Amino acid sequence: MKFIDKIREKLSGLVEALSRYPLTVAFLVAGAVVNAMAIQQDVDYTKYLLTFLVGAFLGFTLQAGWERFFDRTSYRLAAMGLCVALTLSYFLIVRQYTSTSMETWIRTSVALFALLIAYIWVPVIKSEISFNQSFMATFKAFFNALLFSGVLFGGITLIITAIDLLLFRVSDKSYLHTLNLVGMLFAPIYFLSLIPIYPGVSDKNQTPEQLKQNREKVERSCQCPKFLEVLISYIVIPLLAVYTVILIIYIAGNITGDFWTDSRLEPMLVSFAIAVILIYILASSLENKVAEWFRKIFPKVLVPIVLFQIVASVMGIQETGVTHGRYYVIIFGIFAAVSGILMCLIPVRKNGIIAALLIGFSLFSIIPPVDAFTISRANQVGRLTNTLVENKMLENDIVSPSATISEVDKKIISDSVSYLAMMEYTKAVPFLGEKFDIYEDFYTTFGFYRYEENPYRQDSIYLNLDQQSPIDISGYETFVVANFYVEDIKLDAVITEFEQNGKTYRLSREKEAAPGLLILSDETGTELIRIDMKDVFNHFDTSQGGDYQISKDFMSADEATFTQENDKAIISLVAMYLAIEKSGLEPLYNGDFYVLVHIK
Repeated sequence: MKFIDKIREKLSGLVEALSRYPLTVAFLVAGAVVNAMAIQQDVDYTKYLLTFLVGAFLGFTLQAGWERFFDRTSYRLAAMGLCVALTLSYFLIVRQYTSTSMETWIRTSVALFALLIAYIWVPVIKSEISFNQSFMATFKAFFNALLFSGVLFGGITLIITAIDLLLFRVSDKSYLHTLNLVGMLFAPIYFLSLIPIYPGVSDKNQTPEQLKQNREKVERSCQCPKFLEVLISYIVIPLLAVYTVILIIYIAGNITGDFWTDSRLEPMLVSFAIAVILIYILASSLENKVAEWFRKIFPKVLVPIVLFQIVASVMGIQETGVTHGRYYVIIFGIFAAVSGILMCLIPVRKNGIIAALLIGFSLFSIIPPVDAFTISRANQVGRLTNTLVENKMLENDIVSPSATISEVDKKIISDSVSYLAMMEYTKAVPFLGEKFDIYEDFYTTFGFYRYEENPYRQDSIYLNLDQQSPIDISGYETFVVANFYVEDIKLDAVITEFEQNGKTYRLSREKEAAPGLLILSDETGTELIRIDMKDVFNHFDTSQGGDYQISKDFMSADEATFTQENDKAIISLVAMYLAIEKSGLEPLYNGDFYVLVHIK
C-alpha cells in the first residue's frame, strides 16, 4: 500500500506542476515538438528551441515571484503576459541572424542560468525560509529528476532494443525521440513537481490544515538527507581540503615564476572557487564539526586564491587580448572574491545576497555595452588593426600580405583572426569582409600560415596536400606511398622493392627513434641514402626553424616537398597529410607521404 501511495503522490505532484506552471509546460511541449521535427526531418530548429527554453525558464521564475509576493489572479495573468512578451522579444532578436552563433548560445545559457538562480532565490526573499534551504530543495530535486529520468530512459531504451531484436525493425531515431520526450518533458516537469510552494502572500487564503501540510512539505524538501550530510562532511570537504593544500603549495612555490603564465592552472582555480561556494551553501545547515570548520576557514582561503587568479588572468590578457572566456574567468573571479568576503562577514542565513550578486554579474556579462562579447570583439579587432598598422600591412581597409613581420606579431594576428572567425565576427571587420574564410583565405590575405595554440604553449602543425596540385615526377623512376605514424608497430619494415637497370632496390623504414628513418638500399643490402624523418617533419615546424607556421588546409605540391640527395640517389617526399601534435610533453609525428626515388 505504501508503494501505491507513493506512486499516487508522485503522480499528483506531476499534475499539480502542470497547473502550477502552465506556460512553462506549454513551452516545454512546444520545444519537444520542435525537437521531434528536427530529429525526423534533420532540419535545424535551434532558434525555436532556444526561444521555447527561454519561455519555459521565464514561466517558472515569474510564477515563483507571483507566489511569493502576490495572490490575485490578475497579477498572475500579468506575469504570464510578461513571460510571453519577453519570449517573443527574444525570438525577434535571434531570428534576424542567419545561424545560431556561439555568442547566441552563450548569452542564452547565461540568461537561463540567471533565471534558474532567480527561481531559487526569489521565493525566499525576506522569508522565514533561507536561500540555503531553497538551494538544498532545488539541489535534491535536480538529482532526483536526473535519477528518475535516467532510469526511465534506460528502461524505454531496453524495451525498444528488445522489440527491434525480437519482434520487428524499429527506427534508429526512436532512441532520439525517447531522449527528447524524457529530457524535454518528463525531467523538467518532474523537477518542478518536487519544488514546494514556499510561504508567501497567498498563505492568507489557505486553511490552517493546508498551511500545515504545505509547511511540512517545505520542511521535507529543504531537509538535508543523512547520506548527503555524510557525503559532504566526510568525503567532499576532506577531498577539497587536500586539493586546496596542493594548490597552495604550487602557488607558494611558483609565485615568482610559472604561476602567472601557467594557463593550465586557471580552470583549476575557477573549479576550486565554484566548489567552495557550492559546498559552503550546501553545508550551511549542517551541524557537525567538519561543516563548521569548513564554513569558518574556507571563505578566508578562497579570497586570496581567487585574487591571485584574477591577477594572473588580467596578466594573460596582455598576451591573448580579451576573449569572452577570459572575460568570464575574470568576472567570476571578482564575484567569488566578493562572495568570499561576504561569507566571512555575514551569517550563513543571509547567503541570498550571494545569489543576488550572481544574478547581477550574469546580467552584467550579457547586456551591452559592457558585456563579454562587445568588449572582446572590440578588443580583438583593435588588437588586430593596431598590429597590421604598425607593420604597414593595412591601408584604406586593404591588407597587404607580409611574411617578414616578427613571430610575435604573426601570433597576435593569427590569434585575433582565429577568435573573430570562431565567433563569426569577421563579417563586421571591413578589411576582412563577408566572404573571408580563415582556412582558405588566411595565407593569401596575410602572407603567412595560421598559428594554433595548445595548453603547452607550442604550435601544433596540421598540413594537407591540395589534391588538385600537380606533382612533377620527371627525373624520378619510382613512385610509392609511405606512412609514418606513432602507432605504426604493425606496419611492415619494407615499404617496397623495385627493379632498375637490372638491379633490385629496397625502400624500408626503421623506427630507432620517433618518427623513424627512411632507408634506400641495393640488392646486397648496402645503404644508398638514409633520411631521418624528424628532419622532414622539422622542415614544416616553425619551432625548429622550418618553413611553415601552422595549419594550411591545402599546400601546393612544391610547398609540400622535402628533398634529400647524395652522390648515389635522390629522394623527394611530398606530404599528403602531416601532423606534428604538441598537446603533450613530447611531440607526436604522423604523416602520409608520396616518395619519389631516383638512382644515380
